[in-house]
Amino acid sequence: MSQLLSVNPFTLEVIQSYVCHSEQDINNMLDGSVAASAHWKRRSIEERLFCLQALKRNLFAQREGFAKLIVAEMGKLYREALAEIDKSMSLCDYYLADGLEVLKGRSLSSDAKSSGVLYEPMGIVLGIMPWNFPFWQAFRFLVPALMAGNVVLLKHAGNVTGCSLAIERLFGQSFPFGCVRSILLHGSDMERIIQHPAIAAISLTGSEQVGRKVASVAGSALKPLVLELGGSDPLIIFGDADLEQAARMACISRFQNAGQSCIAAKRFLVHRSIKQDFLDKLKNQIAGLVLGDPMDSQTGIAPLAKSNFVQDLHKQVQTTLAEGGELLLGGSPFGENNAFYLPTIIDNVTPFMTAGREELFGPVAAIMSFAEPEEAISLANSTRFGLGSAVFTFNQTLINLCKNELQAGSVFINGMVKSHPGLPFGGTKASGYGRELANEGLLAFSNPKTFWEMGEIS
Repeated sequence: MSQLLSVNPFTLEVIQSYVCHSEQDINNMLDGSVAASAHWKRRSIEERLFCLQALKRNLFAQREGFAKLIVAEMGKLYREALAEIDKSMSLCDYYLADGLEVLKGRSLSSDAKSSGVLYEPMGIVLGIMPWNFPFWQAFRFLVPALMAGNVVLLKHAGNVTGCSLAIERLFGQSFPFGCVRSILLHGSDMERIIQHPAIAAISLTGSEQVGRKVASVAGSALKPLVLELGGSDPLIIFGDADLEQAARMACISRFQNAGQSCIAAKRFLVHRSIKQDFLDKLKNQIAGLVLGDPMDSQTGIAPLAKSNFVQDLHKQVQTTLAEGGELLLGGSPFGENNAFYLPTIIDNVTPFMTAGREELFGPVAAIMSFAEPEEAISLANSTRFGLGSAVFTFNQTLINLCKNELQAGSVFINGMVKSHPGLPFGGTKASGYGRELANEGLLAFSNPKTFWEMGEIS
């Protein structure tokens, strides 16, 4: 029988193996989800909010246990895992505080006695979620989808199956049974689930390669899709920037979660006049990062989530160096089991090198330099990705230029790219399409229905 394996990235010990669901199991789950959908979609907004309040309470009550589970399954630092749970609670807070108003619809003026738009749930939404933020990224999709009146079939990454089942139990404690079901399958077995008539829509957070495959299958079945894929986010540092702040934010953005984040700053575009000063400050920030046990409060960088991720990342680094990049720091696996990758800086990267073209999912910073603002914009946009971007300057003209010209789903000024419950999140180009969070996240899996009522006939 096919299995999913959960392995501790730090110790390489097997935590647990899970038997994948059979075809009959899946059919039963889909039947159960259809029944749950018929019940849940009729719940009022007030009833949905009551369940959301219960979810937040139950999440808080199990906060430490969930954080330790995240650490065990994907290796995240314990303090980062706690922050992930806290951010998931903040998402609940956002929608609890009048965050569902948009779902009440709106009236519009027309030639009718009354007319407007109603928002109805789609039904069963399939969520294909990644391992790097196993609770937050699942919550980021689950909560808006449920609040819009949908039910969810959750296909989580196989290496965080324990987290997936814990999420299912958590939602089962807070929502009517069956609103969230966790499906245990390998990614290669998902095509038939996507095509199943009961699935109304799909949300995927993952790699560009997987996104293209899922989009192809969903498109052939005429099913709406939200894609949040990879990124090669630029962080632009102009000559007038606060370099201490820029170096501090750059270090956090690139090296948190061991660099395993779609919205991490991956390409540092630095004005030539301050490049060396910035690099010195960045190296000082990195020097304080200790590689070690994720549960140790002194540890600054955790292991990568899987051993093959280390190998893949090292190959990308070595290829970039062979293409002409200059290694300034790090550049190799580390630790008894080579579970870590040393914090790495590669200088003189161009858009044609591997580190300039591809997403490096680990603690590797690619350095580029520029002389003129237009060159910075050109370098920033010289990628097929368009998820986030960050800019450090106090010059309002440059700020306006970047806000208008950067090809990305978000532009952050004097701060690192991050998601916020009240701001729509998503990308452009090969980073995907559609938006999560905020009103856009609620409406992503809602059907807008126009109503028009004629007045009395005289």
